[in-house]
Amino acid sequence: MTGFPEHPTEGTERVRPSVAVAAATRTLASAGVASARAEAEQLAAHVLGLPRGRLALADGFTADQLDRFDALVDRRSAREPLQHLLGVAPFRYLELAVGPGVFVPRPETELLAGWGIEQGRRLPGGRTVVDLCSGSGAIALSVAHELPGVRVVAVERSPAALPWLRRNAAARAAAGDPPVEVVEADVTDPGLLDGLTGRVDVLLCNPPYVPQRVVVPEEVAHHDPGEAVFGGPDGLAVIRPVIHRAGALLRPGGVLGIEHDDTHGVVVPELLAADGRFTQITAHRDLAGRPRFATAVRSVGADHGVAAVTWQTGSS
Repeated sequence: MTGFPEHPTEGTERVRPSVAVAAATRTLASAGVASARAEAEQLAAHVLGLPRGRLALADGFTADQLDRFDALVDRRSAREPLQHLLGVAPFRYLELAVGPGVFVPRPETELLAGWGIEQGRRLPGGRTVVDLCSGSGAIALSVAHELPGVRVVAVERSPAALPWLRRNAAARAAAGDPPVEVVEADVTDPGLLDGLTGRVDVLLCNPPYVPQRVVVPEEVAHHDPGEAVFGGPDGLAVIRPVIHRAGALLRPGGVLGIEHDDTHGVVVPELLAADGRFTQITAHRDLAGRPRFATAVRSVGADHGVAAVTWQTGSS
């Protein structure tokens, strides 16, 4: 428990946010939460129903509100993801509903989404963007939000994640964004999206890519779905078939962006080169300088199995 020193009783004055947040910060820090102060403030703002920047102006916690806050702090101390407690995760310009059963989108993936959006802006009308392993819909819905007029297809197979994807897609459509087409399918299916063969302009994918042996944080190990995190013994079990299928789905000149583990900075570009249907293969790093995603262009007139092309390192 957080042990607030000024827990109010019925009819007493409210507890100041600064006092409650300070106690929660100590509790979260003791539990190993890295951004303890920031997360305590976010939880406090959530309970009080106001923006985090207005905490200092709040009247304070009632007894009931402090009980709710105390309970949320205890759950976060047990390493339940902050996003699950808040019910939403920020991603670029959106807030997406998340919870048990769906992968919580990470800030690193915003770089891949941003790259795809920039590619889409350079294309004429009638563009088609596909988001594989869509999860909550973070990439697909960001593309639809920032590129009106683009056809966006989001593919997800998980029965647990699909309701979150559909919920977020419906919410964004209700807010005025172009509707996203949700397809229930396995991205490793050799016949995936057959009707779009050779017609996709931009294909983006944040697949499960963590090698099975890697120890992940408690929040990931106990709350993110394993099938959205781990990609087999070497982390490439989904990436390999995605690259193969992307070569068929993309039109000549279409582009591919695929996120990967920071240990895959060389191997994923090599897989793209070995496929023989891609050129302008580029490795990108995240804001911390770690290898994070690779991009490529579908060659014009290339056949599968052509000699590998060289690739370069880019920055994000």
